[in-house]
Amino acid sequence: MRTEDIEYHADGARLVGYLAVDDGRAGTRPGVLVAPEGGGLVDLTKSIARRLAEAGYVAFAMDYYGDGKPLSDRNDVMPRINAFMAEPSTIRARATEALAVLARQPDCDPGRLAATGYCFGGATVLELARSGADLKAVVGFHSGLGTTRPTERGVVRPKILTCIGAKDPIIPAEQRLAFEAEMTAAGVDWQMNVYGEAGHSFTNPAVGALGMPGFYYHAETDRRSWAAMRDLFDETLGAVRAPA
Repeated sequence: MRTEDIEYHADGARLVGYLAVDDGRAGTRPGVLVAPEGGGLVDLTKSIARRLAEAGYVAFAMDYYGDGKPLSDRNDVMPRINAFMAEPSTIRARATEALAVLARQPDCDPGRLAATGYCFGGATVLELARSGADLKAVVGFHSGLGTTRPTERGVVRPKILTCIGAKDPIIPAEQRLAFEAEMTAAGVDWQMNVYGEAGHSFTNPAVGALGMPGFYYHAETDRRSWAAMRDLFDETLGAVRAPA
C-alpha cells in the first residue's frame, strides 16, 4: 500500500489531500474521490481511502479547510459547513479540483471516476454531481440531501446512491422526499436506501462519544451500505484487477 499527501489549490486555499494506492496491482484502475465528515480529513477518512485502495481503486481523500488539518471543535466546524451549503460554489470548486488531482494520478483511469462521502462529505459529492462533474457514480452515506442550488435536467451525469438512516434526526423524511423530487425532475438515475434502525453517522464507530441524540454507529447498516456502494461501483466502473 502506498499513501501520499498531495498539495493542491482551489478557491484561493492551500489544500492537502490523502492518496492511497495498492502498488501490488497492475495497470490503471478506477478512481474514487472520498469526501470526509464535517470535521475534515481525519484518520477514519484515511482508513476508508486505504480500504478502497485494497479493494482495487485509486482513492483520494479531499481536504476542506486547508493544510490537510481537520477541525475538532464543532463551534468551528458548523459555521464553515453552513457557509459552504449557503453558497455551494466554494465546496464545488474544492471538490472539483480534488477530483482533478485524482484523475491525474498515473494509476488512475480518468474515464472511470466515482465519488463517495460521509455526512457533510455526502452533501459535498452530491453538490459535485449537481455541478455536472464527469463521474460514473456518486454515493453518499448519511449525507445531507438539501441544496440551495438544485440541479436541472441533463446536468447530473453519474448514477446516484444515498444511504440514509430512518432515525437520522438531521435528515428527516421531508428532506428525503424533496431530494427524490429534485432527482426525478432532473432525470437522474438515482437510488435511496433507508435503513430502519440507523441514525446519523452510522458508519463512524466513535460517533457515540459525542453524546448527541440520534448519532450512533450501526454495524449492520455500515456493512450493508458499503456492500451497496460496491455493487454500484461494479455496475458503473467495471471490475477491478486482482493483485499481480
